[in-house]
Amino acid sequence: MIHQLKEVMPTPHATHTAMPAPTPAATTPRHVPLAEQTRDGLVESIHYGSLIAVGPDGETLLEAGEPDAAFYPRSSLKPLQAVAMVRAGLKLPGNLLALTAASHSGAAMHLDGAARILEMHGLDKSALENSTDLPYGTAEREEWLRAGGKPTQLAQNCSGKHASMAATCVINGWPVQGYLHPGHPLQVLVKDTITELTGEDAAAISTDGCGTPLFAHSLRGMARAYGRMAAADSAEAEGQVAHAMRTFPEMVAGEGRDVTAIMRTVPGLLAKDGFEGLQLIGLRNGTGVAIKISDGGDRARMPVTVRVLEELGLDGGQLAALASPPVLGGGHPVGVLRAANFLASN
Repeated sequence: MIHQLKEVMPTPHATHTAMPAPTPAATTPRHVPLAEQTRDGLVESIHYGSLIAVGPDGETLLEAGEPDAAFYPRSSLKPLQAVAMVRAGLKLPGNLLALTAASHSGAAMHLDGAARILEMHGLDKSALENSTDLPYGTAEREEWLRAGGKPTQLAQNCSGKHASMAATCVINGWPVQGYLHPGHPLQVLVKDTITELTGEDAAAISTDGCGTPLFAHSLRGMARAYGRMAAADSAEAEGQVAHAMRTFPEMVAGEGRDVTAIMRTVPGLLAKDGFEGLQLIGLRNGTGVAIKISDGGDRARMPVTVRVLEELGLDGGQLAALASPPVLGGGHPVGVLRAANFLASN
């Protein structure tokens, strides 16, 4: 089985030697305040976390908290999983390749896209092995429920990835049934690809919410991977995935989602979120950013992301709408959710 995988992967990647894995922390990582909500001048709540930005040569540009602690990247691994599939022969139109890396909202274009990937490879929705769910987007979920919809595998936000995983198995003559097993050729290839792109071995292995194997890495390693993807040439699998995501940001998330909005706002920026407070960013110059909100809260991701991008020299004005959502009292702004002064704490 391993021999088959090495034949799939190009020689330069097969000879890559990873750095030692981050050691899983026996205690809680040393997170620091990253965001705070104020109400009439009083700090009402604080979100802790860790972050890092690394340059194209791996140098640390800024950091806060404990970016070398191991954590589960959750859905921010999807673009890396997509790279593995492209290396294994997956060829899709750009919008469907972007959907492969998506945590989609469940709009018609997303569900139709996942079904199209299956159809292109002689499969139907019975090939999917992900968990069932309602559409992830609020408007999409409400519309689905009004129409009498129930949780399905196609509506679940990872269905694009799973459709492409099944398709990749068909392309390579691997069994479609059981494609989520950690020992399946596809998942071994995915693990090896993530190890290469992050530059480190997995510190731990678990199972993601949708059922795929989940590998623990550091924020530093994930930032390194996103910087590499964002700067990659279109001839490389990394570059193909990044180009698809940037060209079709609505397929990566959906209308009204901040990940879609930030890629539309900043030309060339690569972005992917993940459950439990994760945000990954890659810039065309090879800079990578990784952010983890320790309490898993989603609302703090974007204010912190915008602050980091400003520190890296991006125009904060164009990102202002994403940076500081108002806190309302009686329907009127009385405070703000904003990035804390996290750089001063290091």
